[in-house]
Amino acid sequence: MKENFARRPGRTRPVAVAPRPAPPEPGALAAKVRTMAPSMTRSMQRVAETVARDPAGCAALTVTALAERTGTSEATVVRTARLLGYPGYRDLRLALAGLAAQQASGAAPAVTADISVDDPLSEVVAKLTQDERQTLTDTAGALDLAQLEAAVDALAEARRIDVYGIGASSLVAQDLAQKLLRIGLIAHAHTDPHLAVTNAVQLRGGDVAVAITHSGRTVDVIEPLQAAFDHGAITIAITGRPDGEVTQYADHVLTTSTARESELRPAAMSSRTSQLLVIDCLFIGVAQRTYETAAPALHASYEALAHRHHPRER
Repeated sequence: MKENFARRPGRTRPVAVAPRPAPPEPGALAAKVRTMAPSMTRSMQRVAETVARDPAGCAALTVTALAERTGTSEATVVRTARLLGYPGYRDLRLALAGLAAQQASGAAPAVTADISVDDPLSEVVAKLTQDERQTLTDTAGALDLAQLEAAVDALAEARRIDVYGIGASSLVAQDLAQKLLRIGLIAHAHTDPHLAVTNAVQLRGGDVAVAITHSGRTVDVIEPLQAAFDHGAITIAITGRPDGEVTQYADHVLTTSTARESELRPAAMSSRTSQLLVIDCLFIGVAQRTYETAAPALHASYEALAHRHHPRER
């Protein structure tokens, strides 16, 4: 099979283009809508939210009827279907029918986790638990496994790994770097933007740079990723916005869930949950690929710190 390559400006090495992922399963459709809706036009949002809200009703509609119901055009309906991962409207209708069947079988409906200032703590715990669970489900449903596999392969073979994150994402960046260090890889998290760029320009082919930004627009994360990209490193973006600027400089894009913000629960909380799931998937994947060296390294790091967890009696 002939391999398909794309070239990016400022780069001499070819970048393999991942194959088009399979359409999402019916159960993942709602998650896909929640993830993609913020980056859609308003007319496309109306189509996506309508099909997610009433899959049974929309499954019975022709493309013309759905366009009339949502006050859009047939072209908008088809574009929305494709953006959600379906080759055409017919495939979307089949997924809607499957989702409607799942819901009719007794699956629990989604619960809105809006938290008000006078909620008792017991209700706060219940709402947050449901919201975290939904965030993880949405992230798993939207994650492109081909991109994940490619990112794991790149990290497992990397000579050096730089991870960039600012604010809440810096905590996730540090977590990923720490995990990779414990299995013997050379990984560093850079949360100072100046230091991040300084290190990024030292990267070369065989190195990997990972940018973590929920918005996809964080300049202090985009700049070092672009520098790493321009110097030949393999680049990975973990973001809630697959159309964000950061993806212009990413060889591999891993999409996280995009949750609704509220006054008492900023998006940083749920975005961090989805980011942690993605980096855990990356870490486990890399540990599997490098098990012969990862297992001894992990054991050695555990033994080196064991006395701090179980101090000897004096």
